[in-house]
Amino acid sequence: MTGDLEPMLPVPYRVAERTVETADSVTLRMTPVGEPLRSFLPGQFTMLCVPGVGEIAISISGDPSIGDGVLVQTIRDVGAVSRALHRARPGQVLGARGPFGTSWDLESAECRDLLIVAGGVGLAPLRPVLLGALARRAAFGRIVLVAGARAPEEFLFRDQLARWSAMADLEVAITVDRPARGWSGLVGFVTEPLARLALDPDRTTAFVCGPETMMRLSANVLLAKGMSAHDIRVSLERDMKCGIGLCGHCQLGPLLICRDGPVLDYARTQPLLAVSEL
Repeated sequence: MTGDLEPMLPVPYRVAERTVETADSVTLRMTPVGEPLRSFLPGQFTMLCVPGVGEIAISISGDPSIGDGVLVQTIRDVGAVSRALHRARPGQVLGARGPFGTSWDLESAECRDLLIVAGGVGLAPLRPVLLGALARRAAFGRIVLVAGARAPEEFLFRDQLARWSAMADLEVAITVDRPARGWSGLVGFVTEPLARLALDPDRTTAFVCGPETMMRLSANVLLAKGMSAHDIRVSLERDMKCGIGLCGHCQLGPLLICRDGPVLDYARTQPLLAVSEL
């Protein structure tokens, strides 16, 4: 970015490519119409806007090593704005603000083992972590990806998952919640292969993203293996409206998730997630 952009003013981005991931999820590759947003860190999000419809917070799922102003974001159709984004076609101009929020802080995990745990669409915010780690493979120890989905057809980035699974220096465990015709892989919730995984708790950093219950249960498995809560990082989702900590819609106890998160260590979030409906 060549100058300071007004954080509440959307920057125009044109959809260059639309990739269908699942029945309700697509990945949009967007290029700036004019001045681009500043470069992002893995784990950050933008506020994506459809003119005349509204805007929502979407995690960035692109490659952090490509700093050309391009935005890659994976959207699931779950509401009015996400539906309009899901239906966007190449050539359509959208608005984007950001990037906002905290990152996975991959740099602080150098020389350590990495454990990446994704549930469903939680793989989208974690994809930049894995891409960033693979781009600097020698900087890290063991890298393990554990990914789960309800059914085989609900995995994001299926072609890339197949390539990752074939890599010699990356361990991948993929599981589905229930048996499915034609599926010969693991069956069970993501916590099951996680519980069987042997790891060194003193040198492992875990990155966990998915439904809140899945993150809490996965963190409990890792704590039982001797990991410190400070070494377990989760990405939280709340109703973000402004992206810069002004409106208070995304409050979680003393935290504003758009400002203090979305990525936080489990030592900070564990007592908050234990409170029902907080």
